[in-house]
Amino acid sequence: MARRKPLFALAFGLWILVLAAVPAGAVQPDEILADPSLEARARAISAGLRCLVCQNQSIDDSDAPLARDLRLLVRERLQQGDSDGEVVDFIVARYGEFVLLKPRFTWTTALLWFATPAVLAAALVLIWLAYRRRAGSAGLAPLSASEKRRLKRLLDES
Repeated sequence: MARRKPLFALAFGLWILVLAAVPAGAVQPDEILADPSLEARARAISAGLRCLVCQNQSIDDSDAPLARDLRLLVRERLQQGDSDGEVVDFIVARYGEFVLLKPRFTWTTALLWFATPAVLAAALVLIWLAYRRRAGSAGLAPLSASEKRRLKRLLDES
């Protein structure tokens, strides 16, 4: 009986890992397109669009009603024959650049793209300067004449 507990715990742990590995998509069965290639395109597009309610999930992963509306809008535009770029441009024109999980590189988003590397470079320079300053001040000051006499006397006594 004692042997079954560790085996049960291991099986339960593996089951939890399997459940955690399953993607938690919010796409409802009634949203899925009949054409597999169109559905794959819709999934790829919606994976790059931000849920405006959740803000940290794609519309593909969100259960919010607005995310569902956006998923349906993407699929509707694809069925009308729009290219992937046209669908994304339509959504961005309607909701703004914020709807993109990965913002486009434009002059208005340049600060987003360059702020992090600039702050990292500035931090590295400051750390390097602090290290140099500390290493330079770590040197010992020369002994004064009285300190030299006292040291000589102590060494002579030993």
